[in-house]
Parts: sequence; structure tokens; C-alpha cells
Amino acid sequence: MTMIDHATIDRIMDAAQIYDVVSDFVTLRKRGVNYVGLCPFHDDKTPSFYVSPAKNLCKCFACGKGGNPVHFIMLHEQLSYPDALRYLARKYGIEIKERELSEEEKAVHTERESLFVVNQFANDYFRRTLRETEEGRNIGMAYFRSRGFRDDVIEKFQLGYCTESHDAFVQEALAKGYQKDFLVKTGLCYETEDHRLRDRFWGRVIFPVHTLSGKVVAFGGRVLAAATKGVKVKYINSPESEIYHKSNELYGIYQAKQAIVKQDRCYMVEGYTDVISMYQSGIENVVASSGTALTTQQIKLIHRFTANMTVLYDGDAAGIKASLRGIDMLLEEGMNVKVCLLPDGDDPDSFARKHDSKEMRAFLDEHETDFIRFKTNLLLEDAGRDPIKRAELISNIVQSISVIPEAIVRDVYVKECAQLLHVEDRLLVSEVAKRREKEAEQRAEQRERERRRTAQMQSDSSSAISMVSASKEDTLPPPQEVEVEGAPIDTAYASFIPQEGKEGQEFYQYEQQIIQVIVRYGERVMCNVTDESGNERPVTVIEYVVADLQQDDLSFHSPLHRQILTEAAERVQQAGFVSEHYFLNHPDPAIGQLSADLISDRYQLSKYHSKAQKIVTDEEKLYELVPILMTNFKFAIVDEELKHILKALQDPAVANDNEQCTVVMQRYNELRQVQSLMAKRLGDRVVLKL
Repeated sequence: MTMIDHATIDRIMDAAQIYDVVSDFVTLRKRGVNYVGLCPFHDDKTPSFYVSPAKNLCKCFACGKGGNPVHFIMLHEQLSYPDALRYLARKYGIEIKERELSEEEKAVHTERESLFVVNQFANDYFRRTLRETEEGRNIGMAYFRSRGFRDDVIEKFQLGYCTESHDAFVQEALAKGYQKDFLVKTGLCYETEDHRLRDRFWGRVIFPVHTLSGKVVAFGGRVLAAATKGVKVKYINSPESEIYHKSNELYGIYQAKQAIVKQDRCYMVEGYTDVISMYQSGIENVVASSGTALTTQQIKLIHRFTANMTVLYDGDAAGIKASLRGIDMLLEEGMNVKVCLLPDGDDPDSFARKHDSKEMRAFLDEHETDFIRFKTNLLLEDAGRDPIKRAELISNIVQSISVIPEAIVRDVYVKECAQLLHVEDRLLVSEVAKRREKEAEQRAEQRERERRRTAQMQSDSSSAISMVSASKEDTLPPPQEVEVEGAPIDTAYASFIPQEGKEGQEFYQYEQQIIQVIVRYGERVMCNVTDESGNERPVTVIEYVVADLQQDDLSFHSPLHRQILTEAAERVQQAGFVSEHYFLNHPDPAIGQLSADLISDRYQLSKYHSKAQKIVTDEEKLYELVPILMTNFKFAIVDEELKHILKALQDPAVANDNEQCTVVMQRYNELRQVQSLMAKRLGDRVVLKL
């Protein structure tokens, strides 16, 4: 196992463009100098995900996720930092130069990554077996060609074959050094009662399931026609695993994503062969739910690329009615849903094999209809003249319309359904309003229950932390002295202020602003000082902050902030150190993500400080901004710390324990002295309040 060297990382970071990377997964539209699209990380019905080519950053202003190209790939594909770099290196054709990892570094390699490696080996094995073995060509390839699949399409979808030997793949994998544990966890194999490993997909043609980026997460296997006698299930699929959750995946999305964006429409079918046949016939913007009920996660996956969906049915009325709930989910997610019924006796696979691309598109354009009209007509046939059934029908249609988020779309459907059902539209409007009001009340009640539960948990946690903080063994001395040039800052800082809810405290806002200045301008010179010899020496932002905190024996409350300051102090004297570049590309995803947040436009320095706003764009006035922020921070944190120490002294467990009480009182007196010294030193300097 190896590690990527720093020179290669720098080349990858220089080459990776945020627009290119994000647009592989999200449909982006130009908005001023930036781009905007639906956020891939949360339920986003209106575009809130911004991409800034100038800053090479992306950011969702709703959920807060984003970062540079590496952060985006890590979040989206759930990859480690090294694997995200390898992904980008492949995308931009950069040769990876790596060094061997130590034994400790090898241990860090996650189970998730190992499962992906095993799946890729299996995929290569199945494809090779299909093309290069006599059994594969005579049975597997013969089956695919009997379905009319061309060789280029077989290659495009990476189809394969597993031999009729029950353990051929197992033996090959074990011989290559792949661990039994990972072979079982991926579902490629299973263990018998006598502890032997068997191939799950023996005697089947293989359909690999890919993520958006092309990583293999699972397999589907179909037993062949000649072997179906006595077989209850034609298709078997990989079981759920650490890397595969069937509710999150769509078969064919990797091959279809570009066509979906280009056509601004996605066709939804049921099975693997439906997708492949339609793709081969020229309808490339097609995906399948692979026989599972449509899920919210799958809908969101499609919604990243288009809001327009056409669902194809083969005319089986029972199957159509069973799937109506899934289409209601599409409406709820803001999708524009159409339905197309194929001729009797045809499914998408068989119909596509009978028609070329032009004929397919003409049929789809002519026969697709909006879902509400389709559902109304379908249920009307069922209801006939029965008034009870017609009442149920109206209720059913109202439910579908009520979940549509856009008011204008709801209004259009209400009017259309009123005509079809021969009822007054005001009746439907009233019923839709009642449904939406009821659903809103239920959501509000659920949010209130969650809020109360969270508040109770935080209260319990805060009480526990206060008691622990008051104990002698958990009360640390003031932070150690900090030498600016090279010595690490104490990262074991202890505080009486609870960790929960600190983001809402005044001092924490100042603390975050100081870190923002360090990330943006840390290596910049903000002033000069005269040493004992009378020589002037430049002082950087980082050096000033470290020395100012040390002067009053204070430290940042957030461990992440302390780590950033420690690393900044260690590196500020190194030639070529640029704080923004270093922290934005930091190997710790948490630090890189925080840095990206602080660099983005949304996290401007406090809007309450007119001076601060000016200094953001005028670096020459850092000498004004940094002391103001430090002053505000120190006064705020000392005040807050003293308040929580007084609370700790009111705890009977502390008050009745002389030893604990002495420790707490000692810290209280120390901070009071700090507060007094700060007041004397600062004199009449104004402390700006948020």
C-alpha cells in the first residue's frame, strides 16, 4: 500500500477545476460569475449549491457542505482523502507517484475501501471470464447476443459471466490474496454450514451496478434460460453491505448521466435488460430501480440532473397500481412526472429491440401523458359508477396533488382533475388545502418533538460536563506557554464552558473570526516591532495571535481551531508558506472543510463591524482588525468562563468537596487576575459588541 507524494498532490490540486468536477454530478446553470444547481447532499428543491470557478470552491448555502474539488469528491463518493486524489488524478491524466506506507499507515486503510477493491477485482474477473473462456463465450456471450446486445454495449455496461463451478471465483480471489472476510462482506461469496466458501453468482450472467463516478458497488446475476428449471428466482443481487444500499442506487445512472442532462429528461424502467436495450436503441437517458420500490434517495439522485421524469410501463394493470405510490413520491420531490404505456405484450426491453431510435422517440413523445391525468383515468375505469369508489378516487387524487410543492402546478392539476371527475374545482382546492394543512401540522409536531428531545439531551449532557469539569482530575492548569517559532501550542486546553451550544456564544463568534483571519491572511505581515537591540522585526498575523493569547494564558475553545493555530505557528517561518493554500488543501478533511467555509463569501468577517468589512478587502488594515478581534474575544471568553465557574461552585458535589472547591476557586482567581490585567493594559479601548 502506498501514499501519494506532496509534489503529485500539488499537481492534482492545480489541475482540478471545481466546475469540471461538480458538473459530472450536478446540473449547473450560470448565475453571474458563479454557477448554481441542486445540492447533492440534502433534499434541495430550489438551487442552493453554488460553484465559484474563481475561488475553485463549491458551497451549499442551505446545508453548508462543499469545499474544494477534493472535498467535494470525498463527500459525494464517500472516499478517503487519498482515494479522492486518485480519482481526480485519473480524471485529469496525472501520473500518481506514491511511496510505500508504514505498517501503521496501512492499518488506517478502511474496510470500505477494501470492499471497493474486492468488487473491482470481481468485476474484472467476470468480464474476463465472459470474453476469454470457452464457457463464457459459449454460454454467457451467446445469451447476451440472443438478447440482441452489441459488443460495444456489452463493454459499455461491463457485463460479465460467472462459471457453473460453485467456487471458481472464490479460488481465484483467495489465490490473488483477497481476504475471505471481504469476499463475504461484499456478498460475492457465502459460507456454507461446513465453513466452505461458495460463489453467490455461479452459473449466471453478471450485471455490475455502478455509482455516479463508476465505482462498482454491487452485482446482479441472472440464471440462464437453459438452467432455469427448478430455479425459483431468475435474478439474485448483492446483499446490503457497507458500500451498497440498494435504496440509494440506480442501475445505469453512470452510463446515463450525461444524456439525462443533455435531454433534460430521465426514463425510468424496471430491469437491467430494459436499460441496456433502450440504451442500445438510442435512448441513453434511461435508468432502472432494479426491481425495488422507488425510494426518495433514488429520486434525489435523478433530480440532480433533471426535474423531468417519464416512467415506462408494460401495460400490466396490477403492476401499475402497485407502483402509484412511488410516483406520488416523485411528485413530492418536485419532479415533473409523465407516464408512457407500452403496447400489450411488450416491456421496454422487447419494445426497444423491435424499433430504432427514431421510432422509439416518436412513440414516447406521442404516448406519454402527465401522471395526474393518467392516474385519474386509470382509477376512473376501476370506480365505474360506484359512488363510494368515486369518492375514494377523489381522495386518492387529492392526496397526489397535495404533495406537489409548487402552488402553480397544484392549481393546474386541480383544474384539470375537476374537469375529468366532473366536480367543482373549489371542492378539490379545499380538500388539497386541508391535506396540506394537516401534513404541515404533523411536520411541525414532529419537529417540536425532536427539538424537545434534543434540548433535553443537551441539558443532560451539559450538566454532566459541568460536573466532570469541576472534578480535580479533569481540571487542567492554564495553557502552556507558546513559543512562536516552532514549539507546539497546548492542544489539551480544558474549559468550564460546555462544548454543547458554544456556537451561539459571543466569544465563539470572535474565535471563529480570528481563525478566519489566520486562514486567509495568516502569513501576512500586520505590523513591525522593535526588539531589545533596537531593530525592527515584522510580525505576521499568526505570530501576533499566538503571542496575544499567550500573554493572558488563554486558548481557543474549539479543538479544531487550536489545531489550526498550532500548525500555523509551526509553519509560519517556512519559506513559501501560504496559510490559505495550506489549510484549504489540508489532509484532515475537517480542517480542509472548515477552511473552505471560512474562505467562501458567505463567511465574511462579522457584518456588525463596519471596519472589519472594509479590512476584508483591504489587507493593509489588518493591524486594526486583528487587535479588535483579539480584544473582543478575550473579554468575551473570560466573562463566559467566569460565569460557568460560578455555576460549578454552586454544584453541591463541588461545594462539599474541599479539594475540588479549591481547584475551581484557584482557576476563578486566575481568570479574575487576567481580567484585571487586560483592563489595565487596554485602558479605554472600546470593545465592539456583536
